[in-house]
Amino acid sequence: MKKKPMDYPIFITTIILVCFGIVMVFSSSFYMAQHREEIQDSYYFLKTQSQWAVIGLVVMIIMSNFGYWRLKKYGGALLVLGIGLLVGVLFFGVNLNNVRRWYNVFGVSVQPSEIAKFTLIIYLAASISKNKDRIKRPIAGLGYYLLIVGIMAGLIFIQPNLSTAISFVILALIILYIGGAKMLHFGVLAAGGITGVMVLLKKVDPTDYRMRRYLTFLDPWVDPAGDGFQVIQSLYSLGSGGLFGMGLGQSRQKFLFLPYAETDFIFAIIGEELGFIGASLVIVLFLILIWRGIKIAITAPDLFGCLLAAGITASIGLQTVINIAVVTSSMPATGLPLPFISAGGSSLAFFMAGIGVLLNISKYCEKA
Repeated sequence: MKKKPMDYPIFITTIILVCFGIVMVFSSSFYMAQHREEIQDSYYFLKTQSQWAVIGLVVMIIMSNFGYWRLKKYGGALLVLGIGLLVGVLFFGVNLNNVRRWYNVFGVSVQPSEIAKFTLIIYLAASISKNKDRIKRPIAGLGYYLLIVGIMAGLIFIQPNLSTAISFVILALIILYIGGAKMLHFGVLAAGGITGVMVLLKKVDPTDYRMRRYLTFLDPWVDPAGDGFQVIQSLYSLGSGGLFGMGLGQSRQKFLFLPYAETDFIFAIIGEELGFIGASLVIVLFLILIWRGIKIAITAPDLFGCLLAAGITASIGLQTVINIAVVTSSMPATGLPLPFISAGGSSLAFFMAGIGVLLNISKYCEKA
């Protein structure tokens, strides 16, 4: 395959988002970090995010020069690795408030679900491209892939991490649809899935935290000091920003009013400090990234490259939409960070690795 220059719009957009993210992580976290007893360092999240950004940049450059087609033969091994990490974290992960989602590796927190997501994309792309007709079979094809996705999503659900588990399923369905799964089979499975969900909802305890999150989403002011507190503070933050914002660093909600201001709800701080204009520009940057990713998928030289690019792009787009929807109270609260911007080392590194793969595929794309 003839090599061409990489897709510079994707590279430049990613660098802008990462650099902007470092600034916003510091702005949203310095007060909290200074007053948290176990940290007491205003620059803690700034230093951590900057270090991971450097690591991510190195990984992105390496992956942009690593022939993407070589990943195809490692699809099965990577899938086993991803499932193994998800199983292992249930036994050896850090136990924080009865939640096991992270490994502690030499003092660094690593979230295995981020690794598993990447391995799932590679496996599905590799397996579907090796046998194009298999996915058209309802049981041996689509059913087999959904079983694998169900196992991974189930392991994440047990952590517990419902939002990430749901995002896994949606991401897989997107890849399977692009890979050629029949709509009839999707319809039958969807009907079964909806029926199952309805049955489960009838058995769910109304006091369960997941059910409380859903009910709070419908009306956060029912419990403004409890389950609705975070969403209400997020809306206050966005509303305070107005059109042009209060100014960079001038947010008030980050002074311990808005929980997780540097991670899951960093978009609210962006809206408060930079206003509707600033928040809209961030969305435009993500739209550019998604548009270029779709273009790479469409013009990829082979099916594996197409599915790989589509999976990576869908992962970024899906998580961006969910995060912003939560911050704006358009869907129940979840724990998904905003790609490239929210504080979180493993998330940043693996998203940048995914961008590196996209850049490598772009070097061999046909002209649109």
